[in-house]
Amino acid sequence: MGKVIAIASGKGGTGKTTAAAALSSCLAVLEHKTLCIDFDAELRNLDISLGMTDFTVMDFMDVISGRMDLLSACSESPLIPNLYFLTAPPDGIPDNVDKPELKAMFDDIRNEFEYCIIDCPAGIGSGFNLAHSNADMSIIVSTDDPASMRNANRAASAARDIGVTNLRLIINRVKPRNLKRVKTNVDDIIDTVGVQLIGLIPEDRNVFLALHENTPLVLYRKRRSAYHFLDAARRLAGDDIPLYQSRRR
Repeated sequence: MGKVIAIASGKGGTGKTTAAAALSSCLAVLEHKTLCIDFDAELRNLDISLGMTDFTVMDFMDVISGRMDLLSACSESPLIPNLYFLTAPPDGIPDNVDKPELKAMFDDIRNEFEYCIIDCPAGIGSGFNLAHSNADMSIIVSTDDPASMRNANRAASAARDIGVTNLRLIINRVKPRNLKRVKTNVDDIIDTVGVQLIGLIPEDRNVFLALHENTPLVLYRKRRSAYHFLDAARRLAGDDIPLYQSRRR
């Protein structure tokens, strides 16, 4: 059975969507059949990070409503084998979305894919709750600023309240010089959020450049942060990759 993983953040600006796209792409590059779902119905930007802006037609409400079967609704990446995408509905997720049908869709996803990565809306509102209602794991994305850490802790608590007990943390956009200046470190961030670390991602201008070239980060010609996301994906897949010895490129 496949694993459903919700990618969440307590606030906007953490790079959550970038992380969702990068982890999905890296899992696919590692030859795991992976589906990435956009649950951020208000913004719907996941297709940009995946390099799939011209390849999405159906959304997950088409599957839930029975208008389309799962595999027909998913768009396959033209650039990365094993990577598939299912977007959010353009009019938002209905408040009365059928919960049994939503569960049935995720049951089908577990049968068809090794991994399903859900890009949740920022914050801990109704979209967060809906995405986590069918998740096996939650990965909380935080930066190293105090507000982001506090809100990441609240997102982790909200996920536990829903019933998701398998939580991991990605610290994104890390600037070691800044941490040194304020006399803090990665362990302090982990303690504040209260979640086990799975990825430490440096600040990288190539994320910005890859987006503007409509290229998945893992395929971009300069891939500094992509190697760190690849290590996080390998940890997700069960490989023993030391956290503080990620490759520097």
